[in-house]
Parts: sequence; C-alpha cells; structure tokens
Amino acid sequence: MSGPLRIGLIPANRNFFSDELAAKMRGETIRAMQAAGMQVVVPSELETKLGCIETREEAEVCGRLFREHDVAGIVVGAMNFGDEQGVAITVRTARLGVPILLFGGQEEEVLTKSTSRRDSFCGLISIAEALRQIDVKYTVAERPICFPTDASFAEELQRFSAVCRLVKGIRNARYGLVGMRPEAFWTCRTDEVALQQFGPTTVTLDLTLAFAKMREMSADDADVRQALAELKTTTDVSAIGDEDALVRLCILECFLRRFAQENALDALAVQCWTALQQEWGTCACTPMSRLSNTGLPAACEADVLGAASMHALQIVSGTPAGLADWNNLHNEDDDLLNVWHCSAFAGCFAAETPRVRRNEILGQNFGYERVAGTLEFRIEPQPLTLFRLSHDPKAGFATCIAHGEIEDNPAETFGAYGWCRIKGLLPFYRNVLLRHFPHHVAFTAGHVGAALEEAFGNYLGTEVFTPER
Repeated sequence: MSGPLRIGLIPANRNFFSDELAAKMRGETIRAMQAAGMQVVVPSELETKLGCIETREEAEVCGRLFREHDVAGIVVGAMNFGDEQGVAITVRTARLGVPILLFGGQEEEVLTKSTSRRDSFCGLISIAEALRQIDVKYTVAERPICFPTDASFAEELQRFSAVCRLVKGIRNARYGLVGMRPEAFWTCRTDEVALQQFGPTTVTLDLTLAFAKMREMSADDADVRQALAELKTTTDVSAIGDEDALVRLCILECFLRRFAQENALDALAVQCWTALQQEWGTCACTPMSRLSNTGLPAACEADVLGAASMHALQIVSGTPAGLADWNNLHNEDDDLLNVWHCSAFAGCFAAETPRVRRNEILGQNFGYERVAGTLEFRIEPQPLTLFRLSHDPKAGFATCIAHGEIEDNPAETFGAYGWCRIKGLLPFYRNVLLRHFPHHVAFTAGHVGAALEEAFGNYLGTEVFTPER
C-alpha cells in the first residue's frame, strides 16, 4: 500500500468531565498519530463537540467519516471516562471490520478533591466490554493508560500500523500461481477456495502459455538488457560461462514481472522444476531472487501459502522475505537450524556477493547445461522472524512464528543458507509436525512476530504456534 496509512480516531468523551482536558488529550493524540506516519481521520470541532465522540449523533457522524475514507484501522482513545455507546455505535456505523487499538489518557496530576480528572482507567473497561457485546475484536495497548507524548505510545502506534497494514494487505491480496506444484510434493497443495474465503485471490497461469510468451522475447528487449546488466553487476556469474543461459534467466525474470504487473499481484508462486528445466533450460532461482529483492515475493515449488507467508512478512517488516526449507538440525546443537534452499533467497540477505551457479541436484537428472540459475551465498548474521501460514481442511488456517538469530558457523553446504538459533527449537519443531505445517518456512530480517501474532491470531482468526506454546 502506498502513501500514509489512513487511521480513524475516536476521541471518546463524557460531558461531565473537563472539556479542557478532553481537548488537550485529543490534540496530543492526533499529533502523536501523525508523527507515527498516520493520516488521521477524525471529526473536526465543527462536526462534533470538541471534535470528540459521545452521543449517538456524534458517533454516526464519525462512523460515516471512517467509512467514507475507508480507514485501515481505528484508534479508540478514552479522553476521559469516555462513552462506551458512542464508541460502539461509531464502530457499527463504520462497518469496516478493521483492527482497533484501545488506550486511555493518564491523569495530569495526583488526585485531590478539587482535581480535574479523567477516570479513563475505569472508562476503558466499559468501552472494551461494549465492543465485546457487539462482537468486535480489539487490541489493547501494552501500556493501556498513558500520555500520547510517551515514547511507549509512539512504539504502540508503530506496532498497530504494522497490524493494520498486514490485515488489509492479506485480506485484499492477489497471488500468482505460475504452473502447478511438483508432482512429488503434496506438501505444496493449496485449496484456492478456502484461501479466497480467508482473503487472498489466486491468479493462475499455465506454463505452456508462459513458455510461448517467453519465446517471443529476446536479448533485444530493453527490460531484458537492463536485467542482464544488473545481474552482472550485482552477482558473480563467472561460473555459468554461457551468455545465452543468462539471457534466458533475464527473460524469465522480465516475463514474471510483467505477469505480476498486468494482474496486480502481490506475490508469486512458481513451478520451478521440472518443466522449466526441460522446456526452458534454466532454473528459476535467480529471477525469483531478484523479484523478491525488489518487493515482489516469489515462492518456489508452486507454494502459494509460502508466497502468502513471504508477503505477510514483507508487509510487516518493510523489507524482502525469503522462503527456506526447515533443512537441517545441527548435529551438536539442538537450538541451531539450517535454513536453506538451492536458492531463490533475496540477495539482500547475503553476507558476500551472491554467486549464480548450476543446480547440483537437478543437474544429475537433466544435464548441467540445463540447470543454470541457482543463487548461492551464506546469510549474513542478523535477527530473523520465521513465519508460516498453513491450511488444514478440518482445522482451518494456522500460523507458526519464531524469532531467531543467524550466526556464524563453520558447517557448510551448497545453495544459500544460514544457521539460525531458535530457543526451544525442538519443541517448536514438534508443533510443525503435529500441527501440519509444510517443509517451507518464510523469513525476514528483524523480530516482527508480535504484529504477526496480533494480526493473524486476533483479526484473521488463525491458531498461532510459537516456541513458547
């Protein structure tokens, strides 16, 4: 989503509390939200008393305003005790089903008999109960009672923004499925109907049509020339020794990019073997890596839910995501996992210049002249979030989330990989097995699991598994 996130503000008021304190809290909240990069949608002082919400009439004005601007989330601030019906009626009038953040204003000073007070500590409970009664889900700030000027509130708004972007992004996503899953991999099966009921739409493309379009392209295509120049400057291609193979890799990249642009796709899942090697004579790894590195997540082995997992991570982190195998447990360390693939990892994860190579596994079956295009490197030490969305016909959608740290280790392999430390890995791995998660897991830089858990566990309704449970 481009541009500032539109977020509605409900400044909840009770008229027998201080107008001055309510107006002050409203102004501070608006400024804090704007400082967090939000486009604040809130009634003006001309539309409601103080620009706050108390009565049914004010609530309906506010709800219609939110609906008109299609806000991605709502912040409910108890400016004082607040009016729970005003909040509930606003939310019902808006009818948007977006994430909602609750907080209440801190008292200005120690209470005395003559102090102007807010009592938001009490009122926020009533607001939460009113939302429960109308079956509305909400998020409570980590520090529920605070000043909008507090650093903790700024952090809370950033987390909430990520949740709002994620919920909206997943509900409206469009994923491209290029080809079909490898026949050997039942683990990559996808129920398109169930996924669309969850939110995302799948856009399919038969590989026969893809090959026909790619054969119409050549090295003279301006986009192909640019992709080839970039490939040669950002990666080590010396091991390929075949200019025609590099051109075919770039044609594949440009074709996939155009397919995504023409269909407004948010991510791709590609049948990367075996038809591609047989009919096109390359692997898909390097083109998919370059797509992911520029903001179009590309999952291998036609793994649509893997693409969705990558997309979710990219939304919440703001940086590229990769898709790896839960590949190997270190033989001397039960908390050390090798995240690996042959590989389509985005180049931004590399600790050194990525090397374009031929696929060691597929080359044994199809001939090494037909398998150019894997991308090999070691992942740079950094914090990672690992995430996977999965679906079971009986249990529905579920997610697993783990925070890890890539660290240096002398153990080596081919492809792209990193040794990731996850505290409590083996109990978590048991849940991967018992709760029917596939062999692929998405990852991104940083620790962003809190927003993922809130978005998928609370608003998108999936069961969430972490190393802690």
